Amino acid sequence: MADLDDTPVNLAVPKTDATLTVRVIKSFEYRTEKSLVLHHVNLETTTVGELKDLVRQTIQTQGAWRPYRNVQLDTLKLYTKAHGAKTSNLIINLDHDEWILDDDSKILADLGFENETEVSFFNRQLYEEYKAHPEVKWEG
Repeated sequence: MADLDDTPVNLAVPKTDATLTVRVIKSFEYRTEKSLVLHHVNLETTTVGELKDLVRQTIQTQGAWRPYRNVQLDTLKLYTKAHGAKTSNLIINLDHDEWILDDDSKILADLGFENETEVSFFNRQLYEEYKAHPEVKWEG
C-alpha cells in the first residue's frame, strides 16, 4: 500500500492556484452574510484591491447577489486560515484588528494568504458601530 501524503491541503496546493472563501457581510446585527468561493486565485500576483474588485464584480453581475448590491463594501479582514482556530462569532473575527487589510496594493501571499484562507468583506463604518455595541438582533 502506498504511503498517504499527510501534507495539509493549504500547503499542498500552490499559491498560484488557491481557493479562497470570502464572507460578504450585509448586516452584522442580523448576521446576514453570504460566502463566495473563489477558485484558481494566484496569491502571488493578486492584490487586496484586485480581490475586492473581483468580489464587487461578482455581486454586480450575478443575480443571486442582488440583495448585496446596496452595501458599500470597502474592507477585507482575515477570518481564518485552513486548519487554524476559528472565532466564536459566525461571520467575523471581532478581535485582531491588525488582520484588517487596509492597503489595497499589498499582494495576498505577502500577507500570509494560502489555500483555503477565509476573509470577511464588509463596510468598515458598520463594523466599527457593531464592534462598539455587538448586539445580535436575530438568532437563527
